[in-house]
Amino acid sequence: MYEWLLSGTGLDPASAIDAVFKADNQDPVVLSNVTFYSLCEHHLLPFYGTAQVAYIPNGKISGISKLARALEVASRRLQVQERLTGQVADAIVSALNPHGVAVELQAEHMCMSMRGIQKPGSRVVTTAVRGRFENSDLSEDGLLALLHRR
Repeated sequence: MYEWLLSGTGLDPASAIDAVFKADNQDPVVLSNVTFYSLCEHHLLPFYGTAQVAYIPNGKISGISKLARALEVASRRLQVQERLTGQVADAIVSALNPHGVAVELQAEHMCMSMRGIQKPGSRVVTTAVRGRFENSDLSEDGLLALLHRR
C-alpha cells in the first residue's frame, strides 16, 4: 500500500504530460473534479480531495488525461497541499508554456479530521496561479471562476 501511496517520489510531474500537440486555440482548457489522494508529510496520514485545473494554451495543448496524471505523480509522495498545488501548476507551465494556469485543490486532511482538533468534513482550499492572462475578458478572477463551472 505504501508503495502505491509513495509511487510519485522522485518523479517529475511535468514528465507525465507527455502527449503534447500543436494548437492555435487560445481558449481556456478546464479539467474539473479530479479526485486525488496524498499523504501528509507532517503526520503520515492521508489527505484527499478534488482538483480543478485550467490553462490558456500558447501554441500547445496536452492530452487531457495527462493533466490528471501530473496531479497523480505529484500527489503520490509525502506532501503538503500548498506545495502540491504549486507543483501541478509548475508542471503544466514546464510542459506547455501556456499563457496562464490556475490550479485549485480542495482537500480533507485526516490529521485534522481524526486527531487533534477532530473536525471531520472541514476542507482546505489552496490555489496556484501562474503566467499572464492576456485576454482582457479573462482576468485571474475570471479564470478561477471557470474552475467552478459545473
